[in-house]
Amino acid sequence: MTATRQSYDVVIVGGAIYGSSVAWWLTQMPGFDGRILVVERDPTYEFAATSHTNSCIRQQFSNKVNIQISQFGAEFINNFRTFMGNDPDVPELALQSYGYLYLADTPEFAETLRESQKAQASLGAATKHLTRDEIAAAYPFYQLDDILGANHNLVNEGYFDGGTMFDWFKRMAQRNGVEYIADEVVALTRSGAKITDVVLKSGTTVSCGCIVNAAGTRGTQIAQMAGVEIPVEPRRRYTYIFDAAHPLDGDLPLTIDPSGVHMRTDGRYYLAGGPPDEDPPVDVDDFSADHSLWEEKFWPIIATRIPQFEQIKLINMWVGHYDYNTLDQNALVGPHPEVPNLLFINGFSGHGLQQSPALGRGLAERIAYGEYRSLDLTPFYVDRVLSGEKFLEKAVI
Repeated sequence: MTATRQSYDVVIVGGAIYGSSVAWWLTQMPGFDGRILVVERDPTYEFAATSHTNSCIRQQFSNKVNIQISQFGAEFINNFRTFMGNDPDVPELALQSYGYLYLADTPEFAETLRESQKAQASLGAATKHLTRDEIAAAYPFYQLDDILGANHNLVNEGYFDGGTMFDWFKRMAQRNGVEYIADEVVALTRSGAKITDVVLKSGTTVSCGCIVNAAGTRGTQIAQMAGVEIPVEPRRRYTYIFDAAHPLDGDLPLTIDPSGVHMRTDGRYYLAGGPPDEDPPVDVDDFSADHSLWEEKFWPIIATRIPQFEQIKLINMWVGHYDYNTLDQNALVGPHPEVPNLLFINGFSGHGLQQSPALGRGLAERIAYGEYRSLDLTPFYVDRVLSGEKFLEKAVI
């Protein structure tokens, strides 16, 4: 399929979770009737971060706006069909709230967890700070000799079906008139402080009122086409699915071990993941795996923390990419200060899927009305790339 017009009000580069969220939300903005084109280079989404996600959501952040973003995300998931216009074809989404459990093994991190719990509770989150004895009483399977405390939240934290959410963002955007094409942006025409045209690999050129960079790990390449830089690069992240010879009696919360390895219940199996020990940037197409990491890193950590997992069988594994913001590991959202009609929604560093309802809505508001109306997202402003001012978030996985 090729573009049906020569000019669009909004051209979105990337049709995965963020491109589709922004596109759908734009169709929900009263008074906005602009023409929208989504350009996706791979409509199978085989290697998109959306396809490799672990589909979890947490309110356990330290920064107020991140907490509020996740609270809206939970509201959106819990009322998904309502948000989609009560269409009977739209499935209900379930949020499996077994919660995140952050384990602290130092006094400093335990104090950070206490401070974060206060911030979360002040906004209505159900997070509780637990002593080691309280952790052991609730989850006796952990080995806790090195643990001083933890934070846990059993309300609106856990797993949901992110693939279905993405699918319906895309379907409903298309039903509402958004055009999707399978093509690739190869150049942007910039005239002064404005992007005027988008050049596609097929040879087509379309003009645009504004352009949204929702290209994931390729977001840096799109920025460079406009003559600007963003500090976003692909980083490998490993996910493992394993079976246990001696399953736990109940759900395993999404446990954040002090080592950086995380693990949780995944249906009848268990899921674990995390970064490699050496974490350099990689090529956008490099999904090669170091298969020694399971035996040398992940399994020993898992079995040490939960001795019942001494006997486990690896069922599946994959490598996905974070679009990693090297400045502060948080999203870049909004217009570039030097090119105001080039808008970014990049650099999520692992927070992307859970933040897509709120950030997609916010950027749609910014495009439609020139301002954020539901939730102030100005702390994610792109200007901080130039100033070096960091968005402070202590709860980064």
